[in-house]
Amino acid sequence: MMSPEAKQRLQLALLLAMVVAGLRAGYILYQRHEDKVAAEKQKRAANVGYSNPDYYVNPKKLHPYDLKSAKQLTLQPVWVKEGYRYTYYSYDAANKQVDFAHEAGLLLPIEKLEIKDVVTAKPPGASQRLQVMAVFQKEGKVYAVPIGYEADQQYKIYSDEIFFVEDPRDLYKHWPADVWQAVEQHQVKPGMNEMQADFAIGMGMPDAGSSSYEKTVRYPNGGKPLVIVYHDGKAGEIKAGS
Repeated sequence: MMSPEAKQRLQLALLLAMVVAGLRAGYILYQRHEDKVAAEKQKRAANVGYSNPDYYVNPKKLHPYDLKSAKQLTLQPVWVKEGYRYTYYSYDAANKQVDFAHEAGLLLPIEKLEIKDVVTAKPPGASQRLQVMAVFQKEGKVYAVPIGYEADQQYKIYSDEIFFVEDPRDLYKHWPADVWQAVEQHQVKPGMNEMQADFAIGMGMPDAGSSSYEKTVRYPNGGKPLVIVYHDGKAGEIKAGS
């Protein structure tokens, strides 16, 4: 016969398992809903007939919700969406330790990575919150970049915001050859749109008060800052920043 205490522990364990399963199911349904909404927006854009074909591109997303599902990142190459935004650190694979005390660098614009593993690591002074880290190799060394966090057995993973899991050259194959040449040389030329500039020189920060017609964006550009003024979505003035 099972004691009342054992029965109570079993009931609590079953209840916890049901709650966790319910949360995961809810998250999956939510992500499917978001995909459906994105597809509907894409369909509406096609019906409206937008002149910019970029609006029709719908990059694939993995929707990771825990450590196991995040390991999907190891199944194909990934490409960095916004360069000079995400900091990576040295990683000791033998001891599974991240050197959070020293920044190793920033991911580059449209940099191609082969994710070798996805792990959790605890930064110094961070109570019970763990960082979810994507491990990769670069120039013969091993590094890790944060792609989310875990607290109280709940994960928040934002790798879909950091990486393309499809080659952006295929996603945006409608861009002219000279645009892709400028992107690969990390240059911005007049007439490029904001997404093309982001691909070329990374993250930009718009000035306050910019309008839809005229917009000023400042790019750190890996220590070589640039200021671009867009007129009706196209790069007009391109000058060195401070």
